[in-house]
Amino acid sequence: MNSVSFDLLQNGLSDDDSLEDESTTTATPAATGKEEANNNMASSNNTGFYSSGLDDMILKNFDDKNYDLELSRRVAALEKRVQDQEDYIVCLKSTMADAHRKISELEQMITSSAQKGSSQHHGPFKATRDVPGFFPTALPSKPSGPSGDSSRSRQQRLSGSPETKRRTGSFSSPQSGDKMGGRKWGSTDNDINAIGVKEPQYDPEEKSVRMYLKGRPVVSYLPTSVETYNIKAKGSAPSKTLALDWVYGYRGKDSRFNLHLLPSGEVVYFMAAVVVLHNIDEGVQRHYLGHNDDVKSIAIHPDNVTIATGQVAGHDPEEGMPHVRIWNSVSLNTLHVIGLGDFDRAVCCVGFSKHDGGAHLAAIDESNEHVLSVWDWAKQKKLCETKSSQDPVVQVEFPPSIENQLISLGKGHMHFWNYSTGKLVKKSAIYEKHDKPKFVLCMAFSAEGDVITGDSNGTIYIWGKGGTRIKQAIPGAHEGPIFSIITLSDGGLLSGGGKDKKIHSWNSSFEKENTGDLPEATGPVRALCSGDESTIYVGTTRNAILKGELGGEFETVVQGHTDELWGLGINPELGMFATGAYDKHLIVWDVESHKPLWDKILEDPIQSVGFHPSGNFIAVGLQTGRWMVLDTESHDLVTVHTDGNEQHDIIRYSPDGSQLAVASHDNFIYIYAVEEEGRKYTRVGKCSGHSSFVTHIDWSADGKLLQSNSGDYELLFWDAETCKQNVNAKDLRDVEWATFTCVLGFPVIGIWPEGSDGTDVNTAARSHDGAIIATGDDFGKVKLFKSPVSHPKSECNAYPGHSSHVTCVDFCSDDSTLISTGGRDMGILQWKMS
Repeated sequence: MNSVSFDLLQNGLSDDDSLEDESTTTATPAATGKEEANNNMASSNNTGFYSSGLDDMILKNFDDKNYDLELSRRVAALEKRVQDQEDYIVCLKSTMADAHRKISELEQMITSSAQKGSSQHHGPFKATRDVPGFFPTALPSKPSGPSGDSSRSRQQRLSGSPETKRRTGSFSSPQSGDKMGGRKWGSTDNDINAIGVKEPQYDPEEKSVRMYLKGRPVVSYLPTSVETYNIKAKGSAPSKTLALDWVYGYRGKDSRFNLHLLPSGEVVYFMAAVVVLHNIDEGVQRHYLGHNDDVKSIAIHPDNVTIATGQVAGHDPEEGMPHVRIWNSVSLNTLHVIGLGDFDRAVCCVGFSKHDGGAHLAAIDESNEHVLSVWDWAKQKKLCETKSSQDPVVQVEFPPSIENQLISLGKGHMHFWNYSTGKLVKKSAIYEKHDKPKFVLCMAFSAEGDVITGDSNGTIYIWGKGGTRIKQAIPGAHEGPIFSIITLSDGGLLSGGGKDKKIHSWNSSFEKENTGDLPEATGPVRALCSGDESTIYVGTTRNAILKGELGGEFETVVQGHTDELWGLGINPELGMFATGAYDKHLIVWDVESHKPLWDKILEDPIQSVGFHPSGNFIAVGLQTGRWMVLDTESHDLVTVHTDGNEQHDIIRYSPDGSQLAVASHDNFIYIYAVEEEGRKYTRVGKCSGHSSFVTHIDWSADGKLLQSNSGDYELLFWDAETCKQNVNAKDLRDVEWATFTCVLGFPVIGIWPEGSDGTDVNTAARSHDGAIIATGDDFGKVKLFKSPVSHPKSECNAYPGHSSHVTCVDFCSDDSTLISTGGRDMGILQWKMS
């Protein structure tokens, strides 16, 4: 058990609680300012919120008395220090390899100069100075602070998570085959802009561009077809634009009360930074895209049109702080933005008042004290606020018929609040002879105004209207915790269990009438929503939405991954694509119907996916050093191979399908000959030369060459037949590449934002017509550039939607559709390009 998981169990928190509330155990409120908390939240948000640690603790009835919290903290601190040192050593090794190459070049230059018997002896210092970038190349800084790698868990680092391994290190020197001494660059090493970043430089003699990432030079060569080049010119944005067409998945693993039915017949829920309005019967989605990071909470106004959604701290310079957005579900226009600067970390609960027609809004943030505030949202005015609880809060609601009162509940508490005096006054629930649960997990209101709660003991309590005492108890209503309760128009009740995966219906006298069982594959109930007549919509903890009736079968209408997502492959012939994630699921999706065609569970977590050019086979790279090929039609295993014992980050066929390249985390690229139309694989060799893990590869159009990027940001070239490195980069300037997914090279110079440290852009893809370059970055943005993006600071069209680092982007065969995948948000977004 890693240190983070240990602390989760100690405190009964979900992963999002532990990350966002880290300062609960490390700093006092007085020492933790809101600005610092927001910064910490922005960084911790990228490591992801999806975890069911709270649910696991509830289900297992974990007893935290047997563990020493102080010991766990010390172990975690020691593990963090050790990993920081390991990360620093990796960076040093990369820099030393870089320096060794430069020293070799320098020695060759000195030897050559001595042999020529030059009359002017400049000495080694002169020679060294003439090697551009020799002295300016700085050692990478040691990771530190909440935004660095040290903030990630030990398990992430050791398990090979691409969050760490594919996006760390610093950019290497130019190619080892380049003789750079004595170049006359278009600018000097002192050409530094206002924010302290070296400007890109152009060498007209070599026709090459030297750009800097993390202070280190990367050289790329202009094609001979480029006759004139002005490095100061700025590329314009393309005329092509993206429109979000479909969102795959549902955030059920760690969120609650996030499934609602609107009068329009649309089911509303959220995934990543998108609120989805999904008409399941018509197969149509609309999307609210006002948020810039993870949506964490949602509430529907009594008018059933206005919606409030709360988000976590994000990256946006203007609206990056946690806040609540209130918007119209018909027009999708934002009406109000409230709480900028008032909330810490995230807004975990929101609720509209009922008795006054929805004039007030309650919100609870994820600060140490989980501050509860009440707002006149139309005037964007805060009426009152108070600290609600040191423990996690899962729900806040206004009673439908009592003025100036609201109720909050969560771990170890249920509080009744009154704010008639302008201040929030608390009364706690009184259990008397009844067992007090460790968690109060959900509530609803009867037609008479009674409060109905479900808890971690599987008990339903009915609390008298306006009171704090139990009116009636239904012990053993479920085996294990109750995650959702909703009331029906006939006065009945539906309850959904976590451990037993059952849905019970109860009449108005709280007598059980019917029971439905959920499929094992979709997981326990997360949220319930009643539809027309007897239809029920069920959100599950495995990020699925089901539709059905009690006593009948439940159909999966929304499906998604449940762990970090990196693998994406587009079928070049058929209208389908495949995704693979750490949940071990390989899912093939239909682009038109937006439904899964098939879903296969593998033995190991999936890292990468690639289709054979015929579309008949799928190659899958795993995290264990194995890779396999499956038949697209039969789903059967064709072959399985093992190369090394680390994850295979990229797996890609040559254009004609006669070769397969497997780019691994062990710094090698394994080349296989492919025969029998994709059924037989014979290893040719491995490309050895990278000093860090391989992150991107592309085949040349004729299948003879490969280009690759690595974790220390080298751009290397390979002969596919001999597996030898081609060090003459300048001689390859006119090679036609079948794809361009590498993030280094002349065609993609402009994708890097100014001041980038080399980890901001994770993925790139060129459209099949060669007109567009799409990228995905660490800030949840998908961007479109004109291709080639050969000028620094080129303009682009940027699109929000993801809340985590975008791990893959790729175009479908006709370029009308783009697919993007999010890492920690586990979202799959399908875009229409026009």
